[in-house]
Amino acid sequence: MSKKLESLKDLYIHELKDIYSAEKQITKALPKLIKAVNSKELKAGFQEHLEQTKKQITRLDTIFARLSENSSGPKCKGMEGLLEEGKDFSKEEAAPAVLDAGLIVGAQKVEHYEIAAYGSLCTFAGLLGYQEDLDLLKQSIEEEEATDKKLTQLSETLNQDAEEMVTTGSKKSGSRK
Repeated sequence: MSKKLESLKDLYIHELKDIYSAEKQITKALPKLIKAVNSKELKAGFQEHLEQTKKQITRLDTIFARLSENSSGPKCKGMEGLLEEGKDFSKEEAAPAVLDAGLIVGAQKVEHYEIAAYGSLCTFAGLLGYQEDLDLLKQSIEEEEATDKKLTQLSETLNQDAEEMVTTGSKKSGSRK
């Protein structure tokens, strides 16, 4: 049974543990996605996000240390579900560009979860007067928003490649491995 949440600080710590679990799960899932994608650009984007995620975990470790709190908590079930969905999709029989376009959809679902979590954490840190935490959390949300924007830009190209495959019956799809 988890600790009773009696204050905004309790909720803040609860949500920090949730995003910490989510980020840890992402570091395990991204290497598998990197292997599954076809587009060089998407591979590079996922690799870059893996490195960012590791930095975000380090920032969270800093916050937990400052609060004298342990980072362990229940597994983030929301992220677990999103990552399981992406894993299942990566096994679909699909044309390369179509597979990549679908993996971007899954990645953006993950990004939006992270943006929502970090946004709430920024609000809590601000209300609690935790300026150092807020500065660290803002770095993470800015990275998540930038990643989401990059994924949107990549999807425009990959979605067009996927559509061309359907209309022309072609097997090619953008830049490959």
